[in-house]
Amino acid sequence: MSAADQHDPRTADLGRLVVRCPDRPGIVAALSGLMADVGANITESQQHSSDPSGGVFTLRLEFVLADLAGRRAELEGRLDQLTREWGLTWRLTEAAHRPTLAVFVSRTDHVLQELVYRVRAGDLRADITAVVSNHPDLEPVAAAAGIPFHHVPVTPATKAEAEARALEIVGDVDLVVLARYMQIVSPEFCARFPERLINIHHSFLPAFVGANPYQAAHDRGVKLIGATAHYVTAELDAGPIIEQEVARVDHRATVEDMRRVGRYVERQVLAQAVTWHVEDRVIVEGDRTIVFA
Repeated sequence: MSAADQHDPRTADLGRLVVRCPDRPGIVAALSGLMADVGANITESQQHSSDPSGGVFTLRLEFVLADLAGRRAELEGRLDQLTREWGLTWRLTEAAHRPTLAVFVSRTDHVLQELVYRVRAGDLRADITAVVSNHPDLEPVAAAAGIPFHHVPVTPATKAEAEARALEIVGDVDLVVLARYMQIVSPEFCARFPERLINIHHSFLPAFVGANPYQAAHDRGVKLIGATAHYVTAELDAGPIIEQEVARVDHRATVEDMRRVGRYVERQVLAQAVTWHVEDRVIVEGDRTIVFA
């Protein structure tokens, strides 16, 4: 974290608390009371109950607490007390912390370019620490942004070795983003980053599979172009969905028109999903997500 981040008025002493527990009366009052007791000012509060008659309660708070870093241990101790009483699971983060991202790409650059731009503009408060690719094409993009680029070729015979090398490169980053990385990662890779591995793909699946889905969609007269960002699990393209979007086309659209619209939608959807993740707005609930947007 840089000195500028420490003194950024948007993040100085700003904390985020995500809580999950069995739903019963009084939990909101208990958490609000805790915040009041330590002198924290709640600036944002969102909640969800899977079933008010006895489901799982989820709450996300943003708050400002003077000298948050110095008082973190005190706040964690108070949360531990509530944990025993209410059966809480909780996550406490400081907004001044900038998560680290590793971005995996192949030959197309539109999603990587969007992430780089948003980091540079301050819209995505994270640091891209590595770009990993099975092709050398996007090295100039990474170099222009000052991000280390790692070319790790992949063939059927060397896939396991290449994946091991990629994991060695990225280390223990906070989030891995598959930004149109045209390789299927192994279950072992997924297990390394549980709920910390995000993928983007077009919304034609499963209707139009294969190497040229836009041509197939064009031939069938598809009128909606979309994209889906989701967490990656061992089951291909079946992880919990974070964000989706569509754009309309009509009979005049060429295949290239559709690809252009698809690139735009993919950029927006993945960047939004990554932003929500680093802001602790996404909570996985089984095969689905709660997104406090």
